[in-house]
Amino acid sequence: MDFLSALRISSSGLAAERVRVNLASSNLANAESTRGPDGKPYKRLDPVLQAVPFGDQLASAAGGGEAMGVQVAQVRQAETAGRRVYDPSHPDADAQGFVTLPDVNPIHEVVNLMSASRAYDANASAVETLKTMAQRALDIAR
Repeated sequence: MDFLSALRISSSGLAAERVRVNLASSNLANAESTRGPDGKPYKRLDPVLQAVPFGDQLASAAGGGEAMGVQVAQVRQAETAGRRVYDPSHPDADAQGFVTLPDVNPIHEVVNLMSASRAYDANASAVETLKTMAQRALDIAR
């Protein structure tokens, strides 16, 4: 595997993890939003990640398997109804006094943030390692 292919694979990971961080942040920010642009409560967003092959030139270098990058195939909205909380003083309360809040679990979203952040750091370290290896190869060639 050459340097540029490894760099493309790591950069695809960086892009996917950036999307995961953005979506988890959006979910946390809207955990208490009772009204969206459509007038309904916010729906939690989750990324769907998909492996992407980088072609046959990497197959021999990957030990017979195909080297894979990653991409966000789609961003899916949660289909759950949300949680109902009794608060008759809330402006969005229904006739029974219940407010429908988004089905966002802050603990789950913080764990997603931590996981995406660590994966982003790992991909950034891989890019740094590739840069160091390329620099050393150039130094040897001098």
